[in-house]
Parts: sequence; C-alpha cells; structure tokens
Amino acid sequence: MKKQTLFIASIALLFAACGSDRKKDAAAAQKAGPRPPARVDAYVVEARSVSEHIEVPGTIVAGESTEIHPETSGRIVQLNIREGAVVSKGALIARLDDAELVAQRRKLQVQLQQAQTTVNRYAALEKIGGISKQDLDVARLQISNAQADLAVLSVNIRKTEIRAPFTGKMGLKMVSPGAYVSPQTALTTLQKTNGLRVDFNLPEQYIGRVKQGSYVNFTTDNSSRAYSAQVMASESGIAGATRTLTIRAALKGDEAGLVPGSFARVRIAFEPNPAALMIPSQAIVPQARGKKVYVIDSNQVKFVDITTGIRDSSFVQVTSGLNVGDTVAVTGILGLKPNAKAIVKKVVNRPQKKGS
Repeated sequence: MKKQTLFIASIALLFAACGSDRKKDAAAAQKAGPRPPARVDAYVVEARSVSEHIEVPGTIVAGESTEIHPETSGRIVQLNIREGAVVSKGALIARLDDAELVAQRRKLQVQLQQAQTTVNRYAALEKIGGISKQDLDVARLQISNAQADLAVLSVNIRKTEIRAPFTGKMGLKMVSPGAYVSPQTALTTLQKTNGLRVDFNLPEQYIGRVKQGSYVNFTTDNSSRAYSAQVMASESGIAGATRTLTIRAALKGDEAGLVPGSFARVRIAFEPNPAALMIPSQAIVPQARGKKVYVIDSNQVKFVDITTGIRDSSFVQVTSGLNVGDTVAVTGILGLKPNAKAIVKKVVNRPQKKGS
C-alpha cells in the first residue's frame, strides 16, 4: 500500500513539472515577440503561348472488311480460296451444287417453248375465228408465268456462286470442298488492301477541338515510321461508359508496314493557346478536394483555390483561380499559413540585375 502511494505521488509531481515547463515556454515566446515573416521565392503569373497535345490509343482498320457467307444452303463443289491472295471484285470464291436447279431451269425452258408454240397457234386460229380471244389471253398468261419462274430460278442459280464483293486480300480458309454450308457459315474473310483507316477514342473534353479534315499522327508496334491521317467522320454520339467519342481518320501517304487490327498510338496536336497561365508545379498544394496555391499579396499570404489544365515536365496550366500578375509562392510553402506575413526574397521568373 505504501509503494502504491509513492507511485501516485511520483506521477503527480511529474505532471506538475510538465505544466511548469509549458508555462515557462509560453512566457518565453511572449517575451520574444511575434514570429518573423517567412521568406519565400515566388513566381509572378504571366500569360504565354502553350502548345497542347494528347496521345490516345487507336486501331488500324481496313477500308472495307467482311466475312464471306453463302446466300443459300448447299454442298460446296468448287472452292477457290487462296489464303492471303489478293482477288479482284467479282472473282469466283466458291460454287455450290446447282444440279437440281439447272434441271428445273431446263424443264421451265421446255415449258416456255411449248407455251410459245401454243400462243402462235392460237393467234393464227383467233384471226379466222377458230378460238376466242380469251383462250389466246390464257395461253399468253402461261408464257408470262413461265418467264417469271425462269427468272426466279436463274437468281437462285446465281446465288450458288459466291463472288468477291470488292478487290481485297483473302483471309484463312474456314471450310473444305464437299462441306455442306448455310448462310450462317463463314467461308473466309476479305479485307480491302488499300484505303486503311485509324479509329481512336477522343475524351469528351477535347471533342470540340477536333474537326473534320484535321490531321493526326500515329505510330504502331509493327513499324518504326510515323504515319499521318485525316479525320473523316465520327460516331453519332458519345459512349456513356467511357465518355469518349469514336473518330475515324483516313490514312494519307504510304501504307507500308500497316496491318488491319494493329494497335496504334494516336498523337493529336491542338492549336496553341496564346494566353495560357502557367505556374511551377511545386507551387501547387494538393487538397482532399481540389488544389490550392499560396498567393503573396502586399506581404500577406492568401490560400487560393485553383483548377488546372495541361502540364509539362515542370509547369502546370491554371484555368481558374489566378490572374496575370499574381505572385505565387514556390519555396518555403510548408512554413506559410493563411493571413500570415511573408516576404518575397526572389522572383524566379524575372532576370536578376547584374551585381545583385
């Protein structure tokens, strides 16, 4: 019990000593007077011309690209797919078995000949009153029906021939001769060999700055060259998930080394801003919500909210919160407090006088 009493007494004496030290420190601070103004280096905000560019991902796409499908079902009897070869528009790619259709066409041709013979005979009889005009009209109707059926059959026969819709490079063969195919079956792919394009997604804030006819540059992993393309069209609306607009640009110049589907790095350069307000990046104080800077006005510190735009290796554009001529602290920031006093010892963006 005696030990416990001594321990409690020791703690009480310790707290009393700490309180006495704090009072002594406060008294010493009062005797020393107010804290001297902080001395900082500053930057005077000025307008200058700044070029802005962004880099976005893109994809190389062919001018025309499609999968080749038959228009009707049937068995392949001829296949002319040369993988990787360039074929001309209208070239025969595959032919389906049309033996039954050809036989039906022969039958209709014979029926048409018979109907024509009947009409000729009825026409002669009608002139001498041997038959009525109605009988002649019925015979002529049979000719019209046979001709219509023959036209439909000819279209179906043409559908058994699968031809290239445009000049392009063929892809890999996906079927073999003798296979039974339907309109859902892909035989191969075909891509136009020239007129390549690049598709890229432009962030929403830059949409108004890229016009039809503007030029962009891009590079790919397949080639060390830089390519140029001209904006030709864009999607009708912004994608809600990414807040970007898909834009298509047509390649200008040599297309050597480019492969449709390749990844592209698209670089877009905008018109220079002749009156951009740029400040050193070290002057900005990040906050939980936004950014601030210390402005020195008549040796008094002000904490100012700002919004920023583009940046380079050492400067950041300020889009709101500052004006030309404002003095922004760039060193000694940790020792500054709002409404405190500060002295600018050096302006970093002004040339020093000789001998100073």
